[in-house]
Amino acid sequence: MDESELAAVFKVLSVETRLRILSMLEDGPLCVNALASRLGVTAAAVSQHLRILRNAGAVKHRRCGNHVHYSLDGRTLARWKSLLDGLLASAASPRKGCCPDELCKD
Repeated sequence: MDESELAAVFKVLSVETRLRILSMLEDGPLCVNALASRLGVTAAAVSQHLRILRNAGAVKHRRCGNHVHYSLDGRTLARWKSLLDGLLASAASPRKGCCPDELCKD
């Protein structure tokens, strides 16, 4: 498991507004103004969140005239799901004793 990559994913997903943006984009591409209207925040605030999501690879953008439409990047989200699945699978695995360390005498 790549802990640094997983930590970066959690950092991106740790803000409720970003989670709401990702949820809204599940229905298809939206521009900043549409997202801002639905979220009840300023376009500038949405732009800042989209910059973070875009830098992380979670969303991609396409210029359409004067507007930029944002959509989910399925490859990145699939990678994140794989990382989370790996973390949860290893956490759910039964283990003998308190830990595998030989120094621990429990």
